[in-house]
Amino acid sequence: MLHLIPRPLHRVLYRVAFVLRMAYWRIAWPTVIGCRIIALDAQDRVLLVRQTYGRQKWQAPSGGMASGEDPLETASRELAEETGCTLADARAVAQVLEHPQGANNVVHVVVGRVVGMPKPDHREVREAAFFALDALPANLSPRTAGGLHEWVAAWQGSAPSV
Repeated sequence: MLHLIPRPLHRVLYRVAFVLRMAYWRIAWPTVIGCRIIALDAQDRVLLVRQTYGRQKWQAPSGGMASGEDPLETASRELAEETGCTLADARAVAQVLEHPQGANNVVHVVVGRVVGMPKPDHREVREAAFFALDALPANLSPRTAGGLHEWVAAWQGSAPSV
């Protein structure tokens, strides 16, 4: 149903929601549970996105987990919503605690292979592109940059999930 909202209005609504969420987090200090998706292509380049709201830095696709949802389900859903791609050979490799804008954010890091070419919706995601791990963009989000190489190494060294 959200796709019925014109894209320019949808982008404005995302920005307003982002500001309201940050204000709420500063007051309530909630615990938010989410997922960060490290999606690699066949050349081991990482898929990064820039959102239409927030700080405009390149970052890994991510999103909130629904109550009772598995991190692998969240990763598949969020990657599809944000880029139109699917995720294969996905494994949860880490869980990190972050404190963005006054919230406790429990982030499940899922790494896998991206299937398909990203097509940003231009509502939530402005751009999506692949980057070599040794040629990451200068304006990469610190939360993505902080563990990227370790997460990829953990995925490459781990056994496939069933």
